[in-house]
Amino acid sequence: MGLGNPGKEYEATRHTVGFMVVDEVARRFGAPAWKKKDNAMQFYDSARGVVLVKPLSFMNLSGAPVRVIASWYRTPPSDVLAIVDDMDLAFGTLRMRPFGGHGGHNGLRSMIATLGEGFPRLRVGVGRPAFGSIDHVLSAFPPEERRELPRVIDAAADGALRYLEEGLEAAMQFVNNWSL
Repeated sequence: MGLGNPGKEYEATRHTVGFMVVDEVARRFGAPAWKKKDNAMQFYDSARGVVLVKPLSFMNLSGAPVRVIASWYRTPPSDVLAIVDDMDLAFGTLRMRPFGGHGGHNGLRSMIATLGEGFPRLRVGVGRPAFGSIDHVLSAFPPEERRELPRVIDAAADGALRYLEEGLEAAMQFVNNWSL
């Protein structure tokens, strides 16, 4: 589950990093087309038994479509990987945990309200400004970060794929030791 805000005006913002990572995983899978269903864009890869999801609700309401989709595919929370932006991490820092709280992230708060805390999450650092956090996450990356963003997205996608192919421990080992 890559979390973000839908719409053209949010496409290149920090708050859509989750979408960017899931898009990269889909590209690597050769995803021919996303389908709109259950208030989300979805791609189901039957060969891998994986569903890639981008909720179409705004961030603070993303738990509802996540719950519906997880229920439809009979996926327990422990198998739902949430990929989100994180202001408490410096730009380009990645962290993966097996479960936890929301840390002030409204998308995670919404998911926890519908699934509980027992799902893994991959956090992609976007840095914290001195003030104006909402404006920060809803703004585009500055040029110096935009140059490095493809490397960060690639590494986060590598982590998500390790999670799918090798399990949580291997993915955490890779993600939590990766740096720009």
